[in-house]
Amino acid sequence: MPYIKPELRHAAWVWPEGAGPLCYALTKQINDYRLRLGDSFATFADILAALEATKIEFYRRVVAPYEDKKCAENGDVF
Repeated sequence: MPYIKPELRHAAWVWPEGAGPLCYALTKQINDYRLRLGDSFATFADILAALEATKIEFYRRVVAPYEDKKCAENGDVF
């Protein structure tokens, strides 16, 4: 999760490299949003909806075409 050393946090926020720093940057952004709007069901629902929509769109636009390309190059497993 986002538990990276304090001295690495600024770099992670500006230019995350790797899963830990990327998780830190995403978590920081989400938490800043939460603190700005306050804890409420609506805030939590907004955050979860945005994360889910972002995940789905990333999969649809980036991951699926990559997997299709690799399947064509290397053969289907099914």
